[in-house]
Amino acid sequence: MAKRSNEPFLWSLFSSGGMIAALMFPILLFLFGLAFPLGWLEAPGYGSLLALVRHPLTRLVLFGLCSLPLFHGAHRFRFTLYDGLQIKHLNELIAVFCYGSAIAGTILAAYLLWIIP
Repeated sequence: MAKRSNEPFLWSLFSSGGMIAALMFPILLFLFGLAFPLGWLEAPGYGSLLALVRHPLTRLVLFGLCSLPLFHGAHRFRFTLYDGLQIKHLNELIAVFCYGSAIAGTILAAYLLWIIP
């Protein structure tokens, strides 16, 4: 029986993380980096943001916003190392380093979202 590859799963994480990074991060950066600090829009208060983050659906969305781009970055970095540095002979080591870092970041994001009061 042939060994099943995990590449389709990794490519799906890559594509979904890229989509989130391309669509959601610019909106959040615009709002929290320009519009609220410069007074173009009224900034939400700490209490209202905390109430929003306490909602389980918001936590789930924030978890996706944190974890999927980490896998996108890990996958891109892995193939940058493969193609740019031509070090395909270190395939397993690079994969463990890249995806292990993404998994560690995902666990940290889940922990931080879990401990929000």
